[in-house]
Amino acid sequence: MNESTIYKKLYDFFKPEILKVVNDSEKHRGHSGSPNSGNSHFSITIKSKKLNGLTKVNGQRAIHKVLKEDLAEYIHALSIKII
Repeated sequence: MNESTIYKKLYDFFKPEILKVVNDSEKHRGHSGSPNSGNSHFSITIKSKKLNGLTKVNGQRAIHKVLKEDLAEYIHALSIKII
């Protein structure tokens, strides 16, 4: 799991106008609960018509749904900014 895989999944589903995926794993090396895999903490900034009109929580739920399997296995932390 890496940022390009997350990017592709989100891009394919949301067809966003803006999408930025950043790997923040290095900032969390050694933290309690972190798998220290180098690919576990990510930040997402996204703007998509599919997210327009959704509450912040429902927008985050939509993103989580697309990444459901990855969140269960690989992603330890995910920061989401919907614009």
